[in-house]
Amino acid sequence: MRNSLRILAFDVAPPLAAIAALVYIGIALAWPLWWVSVFSVLCLLIVQAVVVNVVLARRDGVTVGTDDDGPRLRLAVAAAATATLAAAVVVGYLNWSVPDRTLNNDTAEVIGIATKVSEDSATFIPASPTASIDRVAELMSPQSAEEFKKEFASAAQDLASRNITAQASTISAGVEAIGPAAASVAVVLRGTQNSPGNPPDTAVLALRVQLSKQDGRWLVDDVSPIHSR
Repeated sequence: MRNSLRILAFDVAPPLAAIAALVYIGIALAWPLWWVSVFSVLCLLIVQAVVVNVVLARRDGVTVGTDDDGPRLRLAVAAAATATLAAAVVVGYLNWSVPDRTLNNDTAEVIGIATKVSEDSATFIPASPTASIDRVAELMSPQSAEEFKKEFASAAQDLASRNITAQASTISAGVEAIGPAAASVAVVLRGTQNSPGNPPDTAVLALRVQLSKQDGRWLVDDVSPIHSR
């Protein structure tokens, strides 16, 4: 019974665990050519070690696991298998968990920025005609901010002269596309305009917000209406 457990623990489990870990690393890395070569070599070495162990067991009647004179060899086998499993865990974490967490964080961030920018771009208060424009510009890249201010300056003056108030609230927002350095978010708003002597005018607005990541920060490059076909 004791020898059976030692055979299982040191002769069977380590090579199987090591090969499984190598396969897992290959899946996590999507099997690049260099890893296929490394995987083949390492698996060949493991198989050779197993074959040698079997031959020695048939000749001497002992294996690595049952040889009382080879504790250091057993320790080396266990350490090698453990190191391979640890490497598989690290590779899986770096290639799956970290990118997924980064994607989720980026998705939440770009939706939050796009929602704020969309609401502010559709909001206007005559007493502070440039307040919403300035808030939007703070979330934009420098070049886009200047273009945005120029584009909405005349519209702000016109709304202020007619004492029109505009407010907007988000109905829904979703990511159309996102990558490590660029994203596109669609935002649907309910906008309301109030002008003296007229009933409130309510409309549904759809905006597309283009963003890019610069120095680790998401900034807005463009805000444009989505036209229905």
